[in-house]
Amino acid sequence: MVACVLIPGFELRAALRARPSLALRPAALAPAEPLIGSVTAAADAQGVKPGMRMGEALATCPELVLVEQDPSAAEQAWEEILRRLEDAGFEVDSGDLGCVYFETRGVERLYGGAEAALERALAAVGSAWDPRAGAAGRRFAALAAANVARPGQVLIVADERTREFLAPLPLALLPLAGERRRELEELGVRNVGELAGLPGGAVSERLGPDGRRAWSLARGRDRGRVRGRRAPAELIETLEFPEAIGNELTLRRALAVLVERLLGRAELGERFLRKVALSATLVGGGSWRRQLTLREPFAEADRLRVALGPKLAEIPGPLLKLKLEALELTESTGQQLMLVRPEGDELQGMLRDGLRQVKASTGEGGVCTVVEVAPWSRIPEQRALLVARDE
Repeated sequence: MVACVLIPGFELRAALRARPSLALRPAALAPAEPLIGSVTAAADAQGVKPGMRMGEALATCPELVLVEQDPSAAEQAWEEILRRLEDAGFEVDSGDLGCVYFETRGVERLYGGAEAALERALAAVGSAWDPRAGAAGRRFAALAAANVARPGQVLIVADERTREFLAPLPLALLPLAGERRRELEELGVRNVGELAGLPGGAVSERLGPDGRRAWSLARGRDRGRVRGRRAPAELIETLEFPEAIGNELTLRRALAVLVERLLGRAELGERFLRKVALSATLVGGGSWRRQLTLREPFAEADRLRVALGPKLAEIPGPLLKLKLEALELTESTGQQLMLVRPEGDELQGMLRDGLRQVKASTGEGGVCTVVEVAPWSRIPEQRALLVARDE
């Protein structure tokens, strides 16, 4: 059984940890785009909804407080939660911030059943986050169950009831772009069950591959698997400044110091960097963070400075702290050579390394294999499926 633990509005909750007095007031996550992010319960009660334009939100609730985004604090808080879940015995597969999946099969005997295991997972997350948990035979159904559950509640959906459970739920749960969702609503399709009742060929023709995938999820045909994450590299270097800086030359010198410190760490050994993150604590609250997957793994200071240098120009204002993290490392610096290499083996090795590189950048579902399932079908979308490729 697949389980999902969900924390709605996680980024806002993480940002409010530094300003707890705002948790009971109308507040919303300041927009990186024209639309506001998550909102508090007090703001929701006054009619402010996530996705509103800022002008509309302020007109609806003049006392609304905008909370600066703090991606660095959110990443750190989420990593702490994942580690607590792993310490409790769960092999986690992290989705977006605030959403994590795991299989209950390996821990049911440990805790005495699926429901007890989910309650233990909620306890590991902590009641301060108001988490909720759902479990089902499919990944999407588990996510839907977690969305329906109340804070602190566990909701388990049996396999035979999946279609019935999903039917009345809103289309917002499906991975559809806003314009596609509005198009369905204009056609009179307002919930998951109505979408599932449409012919698959018609959905594919009208909405394309994304619509076809949403239709499959609505019918309980989710094939997404849960894969435990790799243990993250714990290599972090931080530089704090006595006063705020914004000069590009000073920032580049600070970056050079961080790079030299990171590459000089004994824990790096003879491995190369595959994925790094650069973050900054800004003056006046909030933070900035960018991740970078290197084109090819390396551990050379000059190349790393060149790769990260352009990111410094994206920092929105003066900062007080600069941090460099190694998120993913290679397994080794090289490969054992053979006297006679089998034909095609070198190419397979290069393909495997390229696959790891793409996964580091886009996640587990970034590379797929086409599997032919119904070559006789007249509908192109039904002839084959895209299946996530393993190494």
